[in-house]
Amino acid sequence: MEEVNKLLRDFKEDRYAPVYFLQGEESYYIDLISDYIEEHALDEAARGFNQVIIYGKDVKVPDVLNHARRFPMMSDRQVVIVKEAQNMESDLKKANSEKMLEAYLKNPQPATILVFCFKYKSIDKRKKLYKLLLKHAVVINTKKLYDSQLPEWIRNYFGSRHLKITEKAVHMLADYIGNDLERLSNEIDKMLINFKDPVEIDDGLIQKYIGISKEYNAFELQKAISYKDPVKAYKIINYFAANPRANPIIPIIGTLYSLFSKLLLLYSNKAFTEDAIASAIHINRFFAKEYIVGLRNYPLQKVVKNIHYLREADLHSKGVDHASLTEAQILRELAFKLLNA
Repeated sequence: MEEVNKLLRDFKEDRYAPVYFLQGEESYYIDLISDYIEEHALDEAARGFNQVIIYGKDVKVPDVLNHARRFPMMSDRQVVIVKEAQNMESDLKKANSEKMLEAYLKNPQPATILVFCFKYKSIDKRKKLYKLLLKHAVVINTKKLYDSQLPEWIRNYFGSRHLKITEKAVHMLADYIGNDLERLSNEIDKMLINFKDPVEIDDGLIQKYIGISKEYNAFELQKAISYKDPVKAYKIINYFAANPRANPIIPIIGTLYSLFSKLLLLYSNKAFTEDAIASAIHINRFFAKEYIVGLRNYPLQKVVKNIHYLREADLHSKGVDHASLTEAQILRELAFKLLNA
């Protein structure tokens, strides 16, 4: 997100606002901003007296403002970070709390950096509180990345660490882990601990360090379904059934959903050549062949039907209808329907 990058550039030049309100579905960016402030706004010696970390479930608006109104000790500034501020939502809606916060926003303590981390949701934009925050604070709204944006994010993440990554490795990460940026960044960081010198990350290293089996992973299952290879598809599903904790069903369904949603997009854009496919779904031309095969094997009507089957399986995996089915049974039934649509 460009607004997040701009904010981080401001921080690096020691430019901070009095109040930040970080909200939205993508917690990764909220943590990125608040962690930077926590680690860099004050030097280590000043943090003990001038940095307060509190949690939304433990405080009310008056408690937060009491911390914010204090003067720093032996420092030019202090930091107050309210983590999990979404747990304060009911208190923030109270008229008295809103008035108190409004008064503070209009006249904040200039030596305080006050940060609200309001995760997984957003304040209603129609409400007075949101308009107040927009007028008097820095508001960051974070959104989940679209699947098409994920490969670029992964490349940039490795690029920021001066590392190269192959296109196959990029798409393995995107398809296997999905757009949970917190989990994705954690998995990448854990892998990079193993390398002291710069190295190009390829699919072999992804398989070795992130625990994706070379033959039995969601990436290969997607390919088997795309190529209509039932033998390989069921072998992979049987492997998943024998290792359920390492292969949770929801990301697997998400990977397969990604395949058919992209095929639907290709039909919508009439993108049937390698170049057109690469442009439409933002992939390297090298991977377009798999989608050409998928288009050949799954006409538009079958793609739509398979998206329905995937949504149905997603509900089953969450206990909606067919609650007695195991994850392996849901996957086997899903694979049969997808392959025979």
